[in-house]
Amino acid sequence: MVQVLEIIAVIFSLAYLILLIKEKIACWFFGIAASMTSIYIFYAIGLYSEALLYVYYIIIGVYGYRLWKKKGNQEEAISVKTIKLKTHVLLILVGILLSGLLGYLSDQHTDAVNPYLDSTTTIFSFIASYLEAKKILSSWIFWLFINAATIILYLQQDLSYYLFITFIYFLFSIIGYIKWEKSYQLKRAN
Repeated sequence: MVQVLEIIAVIFSLAYLILLIKEKIACWFFGIAASMTSIYIFYAIGLYSEALLYVYYIIIGVYGYRLWKKKGNQEEAISVKTIKLKTHVLLILVGILLSGLLGYLSDQHTDAVNPYLDSTTTIFSFIASYLEAKKILSSWIFWLFINAATIILYLQQDLSYYLFITFIYFLFSIIGYIKWEKSYQLKRAN
């Protein structure tokens, strides 16, 4: 049963990723569907921080949809943008602190598998997802690192389909960065 659900989640996740890179609002529906499926899987196999992350993905999916829906009103249109280096440093420091805290709590109070790596990918995914919803260009850089670490996590759990989709995410993070960079440069030129 887990394997069938994993395949379904991967299909929804691929649709989400392709539509996200193309900056299509429908991406959020596929992301929410993939997340709902994934919550059950990760909870069932003991990756509790991953399950928590996918609850967050549902919330950020609704937020992203509402934010991107403003695109119809040109005065409120959301476009690709950047943030200051100082903001990046702060996000990374907060991410490290929260990862350690969640990892410790998971290690001490659950039977979580690899609680520190699981917590780190979860916390930084929270950050990257928020940046993604706001169309911050560097969200793709965060995803490169997160996806690399998540590949290790999924290898340890023998989650072959999630491993596949995460490898695809890793590659598409490069493509997403390039496409959003072009969009950002085009917007700046106008």
